[in-house]
Amino acid sequence: MEISELLPLLHTIEQLKNTTRHSWTSAGRHESVAEHSWRLALMTYFVRDEFPQANGERLLLLSLTHDLGEIFTGDIPAFVKTDTDRDQEQLRLETWLISLPESIRYPLRSLFDEMEKQETLEARIVKALDRIEALLQHNEADLSTWLSLEYELNLTYGQKEAACSSYLLRLREAVRQETLEKIKAGTRSQPNLKE
Repeated sequence: MEISELLPLLHTIEQLKNTTRHSWTSAGRHESVAEHSWRLALMTYFVRDEFPQANGERLLLLSLTHDLGEIFTGDIPAFVKTDTDRDQEQLRLETWLISLPESIRYPLRSLFDEMEKQETLEARIVKALDRIEALLQHNEADLSTWLSLEYELNLTYGQKEAACSSYLLRLREAVRQETLEKIKAGTRSQPNLKE
């Protein structure tokens, strides 16, 4: 890729660092979309051996690119996102893709289409882990950052997506147990990392 094409692309994707999500971190600040995608990519890397039939590189690419559309629309929590919001994100993403060099436009479009259709094992794994990562982040944040609807939502969110794999179902259940413990304790469930 020509440097003159690369630099504008890098400047655009930098916006994910500035785009905050609904979730809070354990340090008491809003998480960025870039941080979410980074941990999701690491999650897919850490569990890749559980899915020997999956393409590890594809898992990483899907993880890193799955929320690029939020550069243009911001992060809209799943429980309020409408079809109109999704259509607007798709339209703005497509407009951006058209401006990119063909060498990157078509591979990115392929990744976005794969995530949208949810027909491949890799897309289903990433979608499930995407949901689980959001739940982990909620569990790591102080309960005071939770909305009242999240006490119920966080017990069921991502269950359907995790059903594509017994391993992901077990992981989802372990996170659910952490959620229940957090709610019961009424405090952060993150271990003290300084010990």
